[in-house]
Formats: sequence, structure tokens, C-alpha cells
Amino acid sequence: MLELRNITAGYGNIQVLHNIDIVINRGEIITLIGANGAGKSTTLMAVSGIVPVRSGKVIFEGEPIHRLPPEKLVAKGICQVPEGRHIFPALTVQENLDMGAFLRNDSDGIKEDLEYVFSLFPILADRRGQDGGTLSGGEQQMLAMSRALMARPKLLLLDEPSMGLAPLIIKQIFEIVKKINKEQNTTIFLVEQNANQALHIADRGYVIENGDITISDTAENLLKNQDIQKAYLGI
Repeated sequence: MLELRNITAGYGNIQVLHNIDIVINRGEIITLIGANGAGKSTTLMAVSGIVPVRSGKVIFEGEPIHRLPPEKLVAKGICQVPEGRHIFPALTVQENLDMGAFLRNDSDGIKEDLEYVFSLFPILADRRGQDGGTLSGGEQQMLAMSRALMARPKLLLLDEPSMGLAPLIIKQIFEIVKKINKEQNTTIFLVEQNANQALHIADRGYVIENGDITISDTAENLLKNQDIQKAYLGI
């Protein structure tokens, strides 16, 4: 479904990504793990068109997309849940979800998806008239994920969904990520500091260090890898 071929990207004079290669097959959960500043978020933003690709190609469903603006990528089925959530704080929960469906005109499908996200996160149904900025951190993460789902993505990019959340909420978020993957057949590219949680729900994983992909393997093998255990799993 998605292929990154020899991608370089960065900010100003700083090159962050160095010729990285990643392949994601339809229906997979793929996680990208690494230390802070390794290039994880930059990789996602290169896919979603927020950070320009300097060289290489991003291929989505056989089509180069690295020159397209972000809004065109949403229309093609790629949605990102950014680090820090970035909901619209002055809009209600319902209005945030309406924004997620902005490019759609299938009212029956929108209603169906709204019911689905409320089944995933019942607290949002209770809070639908409440301003997004008044929600807790965990509720805002639920809203950010739900807003992306309202676009009915083929590929969902999740950037640090566990950041700043309590352990119980983190467990719930990861369970729902897996549920979305299975029930909606949504392919997921997950960037996550919590490598242990991420690898336990992923099919495969990549390790990025200083902008270079250093290891790629099944999630099961990465969990058993002693170097990964020492560097990222605290074992």
C-alpha cells in the first residue's frame, strides 16, 4: 500500500531523514520506534505532505504522492493523528468530528461512521456538545483519532498516541487501535515512544536512529531482540 523509497527530508539546513526505505502492506499495523529526535515524526510528516521530501519517492497504492499537498492526500485516504492531538479547542466534539468528514458528501456513511466512533469512545457521545479544549488529555486523544476516522482513511498515521496519558488510558487506546485495524481493515503506521506497547500490537516494526533505518523485522522478533530490549524496552 505504501512505500518510502530512499527518502531524505528535513527542516531548513538540517537533514533529518537519510535515504530511508519502508514498505507497508495493506491491512498491516507497522510501528516505527526510536529515541526522541531520531526522525519518527518527520517520517510521518513526509508521508502526509507536511514536511517536503527532498529526494526519493513516497508511493501510495502505486502512485507517487510526495509532491501532493496534504489536503489531496486526505482525499486519497491518508489521515494523520498528529503528536499533541491538535484538535480544534473552541469547537465542540461534534464539530470536530464534522471537520473530519469535511471532504465527504455521503450522509448515510457519515452517520454510520459517527455511530462507530461513538461505539469506540462512548465518552465522546456524552461530551458531543462540549468544547474540545475542555476535554481531558485522554479524551482529546480519543477525539483526534475519531476525527481522523470520520474521513474513512485507508491508511491511518498515528504519531505518539500514548504521549502524556495515564497507563489505563494508554492500554485502552492501543486496544482500540488494534480494533480499528481488524474491524475497519484500516492500515496503520504507528510512531510511538512506548515501544513495548507498540510492538505488542504491530505486525512488523522498523527502528530509526539518527534518521537512518537500522533494523526491520517482525514485531515478535523485535521484542526478542536483546539490543531492542536494552535500548527501548527497559529489559
